[in-house]
Amino acid sequence: MSSRKDAPAPEIGVLAPGTEQRDRLRSRFSDIAWTSLCVVLAVWAVLESIGSARESARWVYCGVAWVLLAVALAVRVAAVRRRARSVPGGR
Repeated sequence: MSSRKDAPAPEIGVLAPGTEQRDRLRSRFSDIAWTSLCVVLAVWAVLESIGSARESARWVYCGVAWVLLAVALAVRVAAVRRRARSVPGGR
């Protein structure tokens, strides 16, 4: 029976500019940021939709939330496609 302490630590690699690990890290941060933005915008859009159903003055905020969500998702999809084209063999 081996414990986790017996297993060797994986090599992270050099995070110097221009290395593959640096590109993956930048890509990972970008994924996290876009996902967070889309989640926040989706929650805001749903809450504003509920609010606009109750009050007539909130429909502008609802429209803005849905437009911003659509733009963020379109940019996110374009970025994923661009990255898949630039990396040989896709992701």
